[in-house]
Parts: sequence; structure tokens; C-alpha cells
Amino acid sequence: MTVTHSHQTRTTDSDEIDLGKLFGILIDARWMIVSMTAVFAVLGVAYALLATPVYKADALIQVEQKSSGMPALGEMGELFASESSSTTEIEIIKSRMVLGKTADKFNLTTVVAPNYFPFIGKGLARITDSKPMIDIARFDVPEYSMEETYTLTITNEAGTEYVIENQDGRELLKGNVGENTQSNGFNLMVRDLQAEQGDSFSLEKRSRLDAIQWLQQNLGVSERGKQSGVLQLSFEGENRALIEAILNDISTNYFLQNVERNAAEAEQSLAFLNQNLPGIKDKLTVAEDQLNAFRQENESVDLGLEAKATLDVMVKLEAQLNELTFKESEVSQRFTKEHPVYTALLDKRDTLLKERDRITKQTQKLPKTQREVLRFMRDVEVNQQIYVQLLNKVQELRIVKASTVGNVRILDEAASYSRAVKPKKPLIAVLATLLGGMLGVGIALLKAAFNRGVENPDDVEAIGIPVYASLPLSDLQTQIEKAVKKSRGLPAKEALLAEANPADLSIEALRSLRTSLHFAMMEAKNNILMISGPSPSIGKSFVSANLAAVISKTGKKVLVVDADMRKGYMQRHFGVKWDIGLSDYLSGQAEKQDVIKPSGVENLDVTTRGKIPPNPSELLMHPRFTAFIEWAQANYDMVIIDTPPVLAVTDASIIGAHAGTTLMVGRFGKNPVKEIEVANERFAKAGIEVKGFILNAVERKASNAYGGGAYGYYNYSYK
Repeated sequence: MTVTHSHQTRTTDSDEIDLGKLFGILIDARWMIVSMTAVFAVLGVAYALLATPVYKADALIQVEQKSSGMPALGEMGELFASESSSTTEIEIIKSRMVLGKTADKFNLTTVVAPNYFPFIGKGLARITDSKPMIDIARFDVPEYSMEETYTLTITNEAGTEYVIENQDGRELLKGNVGENTQSNGFNLMVRDLQAEQGDSFSLEKRSRLDAIQWLQQNLGVSERGKQSGVLQLSFEGENRALIEAILNDISTNYFLQNVERNAAEAEQSLAFLNQNLPGIKDKLTVAEDQLNAFRQENESVDLGLEAKATLDVMVKLEAQLNELTFKESEVSQRFTKEHPVYTALLDKRDTLLKERDRITKQTQKLPKTQREVLRFMRDVEVNQQIYVQLLNKVQELRIVKASTVGNVRILDEAASYSRAVKPKKPLIAVLATLLGGMLGVGIALLKAAFNRGVENPDDVEAIGIPVYASLPLSDLQTQIEKAVKKSRGLPAKEALLAEANPADLSIEALRSLRTSLHFAMMEAKNNILMISGPSPSIGKSFVSANLAAVISKTGKKVLVVDADMRKGYMQRHFGVKWDIGLSDYLSGQAEKQDVIKPSGVENLDVTTRGKIPPNPSELLMHPRFTAFIEWAQANYDMVIIDTPPVLAVTDASIIGAHAGTTLMVGRFGKNPVKEIEVANERFAKAGIEVKGFILNAVERKASNAYGGGAYGYYNYSYK
């Protein structure tokens, strides 16, 4: 029950987030985080300084909701009133009809730019004010060569001659500034050029549609306020003068098309009236001739008072009906018959027609002669009134057409801001710094998350292996290893940490291990100690050599054997040569006394690995190895055997059968607990009991309580 409870507690604890450990991980990785933050900050500042500034120009346009040629014309002016939402006007501004004229005027189908050194060349040229300039008036290419990039290179010191090459380096044409040059289907006119010999430009001919799309991408149109009818146009680009000119041209083109649109409506109505005017005039002439002929025939009959009153009413009704007919012809172009305006007009016409029918019936009561005169006079006056009315309309429309101003007004012409809108230098520097910091923190946390290496002795003891010692990482040992690699061999007093600095914390920890071993080996079958480990490069040779030196200081005679006949390098710690070693003895090429070498440390001898054999495992199973172990056991107080990693080869399992005590070495932060457990199982299957574990190269970490807790070390050395 107790074991189960502790397991449940451990599981619960592992599910909790240890904020202290996370904070400790960040403290351990502080220099990496600071370095990465600094690098990103420098890159951000450099980009902000070298990036090409992008400027912005804006203009203001008012779109009036209603507009007419002359308000004084009354109903005639209302006829040409127009309403349009801001959304509609924005789409008109962005249309190809408007932007296409700008693309043609500024030759935007030709794309030209100086060639700079990648990444930083353009920024440096801007800072040093040495930017080449070219003005191309015309550039035509064959249809099959559209969208290809060409190179224009200056060929003389005066900067007046140039050559054009394609992407393959083939020369297409040569020319001079100010001259129109044609060759191979290409046509180029360079208006102005300010560059030095050797400078080059990239040339590209894009389609008119692509040029218009480029304008649409860089043009911004928005309504200021809600339903204000005031549109703000903005344009972004690197050249302040160019973007101002482009925006002014777009505003002008939009204004002119609006005026032309309103004038076109008046023009259409004027054409309609001029077409119908001759017919009305002919009808009037016929009616007058008929009236005169009837009067002559009947000797000038005069109308009575009742007939005159009826005639006036009928003329007015006909005038109103003709006015409605004229309005209907205009309304029918704008509305359907179901529209309220159209319906009201039809209702009014029906009422007038009924009234005309009533008056017509009244005239039937008049004498025949008066009725005929009344009919002829009515035709004359009605046609005369229609003719005069049409003449008035024609004159009014001519005035409307001449005075059309449209419903668009340019309030502010284009002007560019003095400061660039992109890049936002302070923001880029801050964001780059924050990104560097976050990236550093992320890398530190990821490394900690993926690092399954054991960092706490409790984790090893949890799988049933007691921890005999924890050896702190020695800075001096790191320096010694570098020196040994450079000089290829140093004497033991310089290459062995126990000799170079006996007061080192790692050596103090080995002295503690020496004491623990003294009691652990009392019940062992012999005085042979095997030191192994699960993987290479964890410090087995370091532990074996320095532990042997520490034990020899107590007056005991010690032999340290390098049994790693594949990659052993025990010789480095003592400044001896690797040849004539264990492999030579086992293969019968040397005797015992030949492979025992003085280490340079009192009471300590060493046996190196010897020549690398093709069959190390088979040599270890040879009776000569057993004989060597028995001889060493009899002639030395302690025999320490350094073996290859047990998970890599089987050598350690063979040697372990001869050893009375076995210790396993693991490196701090490198060997996972699972790997140590598998290595222990490998020894157990071979019948070897691992007495204890040595945690090597322990670092003092803020993320690990182990670094400064009960397993820490105090620097208590002599002055």
C-alpha cells in the first residue's frame, strides 16, 4: 500500500507545472536568450535603416448627391438629377476606364529598376545618395517576349551609351540617350539617364492589365465619415513626386468622366427633341392652312363666348397632356411602369383624358359651323403651343449641356507626407527584439522539454540503483582535455585532474566515493572494480583514472586497465603510449610485465588498450584474460577496469563476470533514466549486479534543486 501511494503521489506531482523549474530553465539559458535577443535587435535596426522607405500621398474628392446643369431651370434641372452611393463611385475610381488612362500616360507598362547588391545594396545606395536614375519614354518588345526581364548596362564613362541584353546574356540592341533605337523587334527611347559606366538596370515589359492591377493594389479609396460623400484617395510608393502625379491624374480622370457622363444625358435628350421638332412644325403648318381655308369658305366665322371658353380649356388640357407625354418618354428610360413615379404620371394622364372627353361631348351641342371652327382653332393653338414648348426645351437643354459641371468636386489635390509610412522603424526594432527574446525562451524550453537526460539522483534511485557519488563538472578538466588534444600527450601531473588540482570539487567527490567503495567492497568476492556505462562519451575513463589516483594516495597499490580495445584513450590521462597493451597480451604478442606501465603517480600502474584487434570480445573470453585478472588480483590491492559501453558492445558483460564490484557511470543531462534502466537489465541478464551509480559532470542549474540542494558541494579548500 505504501509503494502504491508513493507511486500515485509521484504521478500527481509529474502532472503539475513547476513554475520554479521553468524559471530556473530560463535563468540557466539566460546568455543564450540575451545573445539571441541582441542579434535580432541588431537585425531589426539594420533592416529598419536599410529598408526602402515607402511614402504616401492623398487627395480629397467630394461626390454631391444631386447635381444639375442650372438649378434655375426648375423641373428641367431635376430631369438630369443623379444620385449615386459612395460605394459606386469608389468602384468607378478603381475601374480600368479611369486607371487605364493613368497607366498609359505614365508608361506604367514599363518596369525599370537599378540593379543593386543583394539585400543591402539598395539601402546603402539610398544612405550614400548614389542611386542611379533612368527615364524611359518608350519601350516596346515583341509579343512573345512579354514578361521577360532584360538588363540595360551603361557602356561609356559619360553615361550616354547603353546596351540591352536578355536573360541569357545575348545582346539585343545598342543605343544612346535621347535617341529612339530599334532592333530585333525591340523599340527603346531613353529620355534621361544618370548613372556611371558599369551600372545596370533591370527592364521588364508588362501588360496593360498588369499595370492597372498594380495601380489598384497601391490605390486606396475610402469614404470619410458616414454617408458624407467625401472620398479620400491615397497612393503609396517609393517616389514621392511620382505618386503625387499619379494620384492627381487619377483624380482628374475621374472628374472628367463624371462631367462627360452628365453632359451625355443632356446630349441624348437634345437629340431626341431635335428629331421630333420638324414633325411638330409640319403639323402646325397644316392646322393653320386648314383653319384659314375654312374661314375663307365660310366668310370668317367668329366664335361665341361659350365656344371660346371651351377652346381655352381644351388647349390647356392638350398642353398638359403633351407635357405628360414628354415626361413619360424621359421617365420610361429610368423607371419601370410599376414604379410609384411612373404610376402617378399615368394616373394624372387618365384624369386629363377623362376631362378632355367631357369637354368634347359639350362641344357637340354647339352649331355645326362653330364646332368646325372650334376644332380647327384647337388644332392650331395646341400644335403652336407644343412647338413653342419644344423650342424652349431645346434652348434649356443647350444651356444645361454648356453649363454641366458634374456632381464631383476635387477638394484637395494630391500631396505626399514628408515622413515615410513604411517601414515603421521603432516598431520593427521593438518587434525584432521581442521576437528574438521569445525565440530564445522557446528554444530554451524546447531543449528542456526534449532533454530526457537524468539530472537528479533521485530518478536513478527510483529504479533501484543506489547513487554512490555525484561528480561536479570541472572547468579545469575541460581545459586539460583541450590541452591534451592539442599537444597529443601530457605527463600525468598535467593531464590527470587528481594530480593537477587535488582540491578540485570533482576530486573531493571521488574521495567520498573512495570511502563508500571501501565498505561496499568488503563483502565482494575480489578486489576487482569494473566501471562501465550505458553509452560512450560520458566520462568513464575520467572516473576510472582519477579514482585510481585517489585510491593510490592512501598507500594502496592500484592497477587501472583500459579494457576498451576499440576506442579506449586511458593513455591520455597519464601521458603514456597506447601500444603494447591489453590486446597485445591477450593475443600472445606480449607478456604481463610488458603491458604494465608506470603511470607517473606513486603506487599506480596502468595497462593501455594496445593495438586495435579485429575481435575484442573473443579476446576477452580467452583464458589469458582470466589469467591476467587472477595475476592482477594477487599483485595489487585494487584493480580498476574501464570497459566499453554495455549497450553498444558485449565486452562489459564478459568482463563483469570476473569483477567483484560493478559501478555504472552516467552523464548529467545526457543519459535518460530509461537508458540506465535498460543497461542495468543488460547486466542483470548476464548475472552481474550493479552495486551503484556515479552521476558525472553535474552542473549547478537554477532549474534543478539538485544543483544547490542536499546533493550540492561546498568549496571548502585550503588557501
